[in-house]
Amino acid sequence: MPHDTRTVLLASATALLDGGGVEAVTLREVGRLSGVSHMAPYKHFQDKESLLAVIATRELDRLADMIDRAADAPYDPGGTLRSVLHAYVSWALEHPVRFRLIYGGPWTCPRPELEKAAERTAELMSDVVRRCQNSGEMPDRDPQRCTCLLLAAVHGAVQLQLAGHLTSGTEPDAIVDDLLDLLRSTR
Repeated sequence: MPHDTRTVLLASATALLDGGGVEAVTLREVGRLSGVSHMAPYKHFQDKESLLAVIATRELDRLADMIDRAADAPYDPGGTLRSVLHAYVSWALEHPVRFRLIYGGPWTCPRPELEKAAERTAELMSDVVRRCQNSGEMPDRDPQRCTCLLLAAVHGAVQLQLAGHLTSGTEPDAIVDDLLDLLRSTR
């Protein structure tokens, strides 16, 4: 177990989040689970929302690093973007509560660290889209808008899967593949 109290608190909070959602995370329970006093979390986090914002920021950083690694691999026209989006889907389905936390809040005030991580993630995705456009694999349109289109499809497919609304045999990855094939056919 790490000796850094903040690291232990974050690990405990993440476990509570994964196990019971945002409602399960209380600073008191985080302290208890971490083996520290119920007041110790307040030395590291102003409130529950601040703690959750750190978790969301860390997850976005992980997601950005995953995109960055995939983009650094030898470029495979059509394959790089597909593998990035499939990895994104896998992450979201593996960590549905974290996915919902990042994209659903409960942000009642600006969170600059979270906004910075979100901007980095979006920019890395846009870079991958630009590479696909430059290779002719995607239509030559505004890369940020293309990125938003792709992420909207990914997020929608993941939400439908998590809610049990996709028909049998329809998976989010297949929806991503269909969209990429459709975009490729319009170039």
